[in-house]
Amino acid sequence: METRNYILKEIRPSDINNIHKGLSDPEITKYYDVHFPTLEETEEQMEWYRNLKKEGTGIWWGIYDKKDDQFCGAGGFNSLDKQHRKAEIGLWLLKEYWGRGILKEIMPKLFEYGFEELDLNRIEGFVVNDNMKCKNALEKINFKYEGTMRESEIKNGQKIDVDFYSILRSEWLLVKTE
Repeated sequence: METRNYILKEIRPSDINNIHKGLSDPEITKYYDVHFPTLEETEEQMEWYRNLKKEGTGIWWGIYDKKDDQFCGAGGFNSLDKQHRKAEIGLWLLKEYWGRGILKEIMPKLFEYGFEELDLNRIEGFVVNDNMKCKNALEKINFKYEGTMRESEIKNGQKIDVDFYSILRSEWLLVKTE
């Protein structure tokens, strides 16, 4: 898949160093459920990507800059529920690519894939309550805030509230045709 400035390539085993670079950085994983300090531990994430594909519960892509083929981050779908036609979307970027509008450019392509190729009716996003940058970004790309799951996760011994957002196929079609 391609956008104007980026190419999305399905995650493959050779991406482990790129995945490790991102998911070993405490600033990048501050709001995530995963953090892999070593390359060996990152293999757990690579297995997760393989299992998504094998079990039909999702798919993730590496995001590459078209100019120099540099890895920028990763994004995709997990928790794919074919019966209810919904999935969770996720995306993370290496720090040097923060603030460049990548999410705004990549997300419409992921929406297109989700709604057209996976035949989803609903795409969900779950965000740690105090991750304001991510929540603001989701709202800019037409996600609707649906509520807060209070103390729904525990990270580093702390209870965390998680906000949930969604975009429906009908909403995406409206935005797409504008």
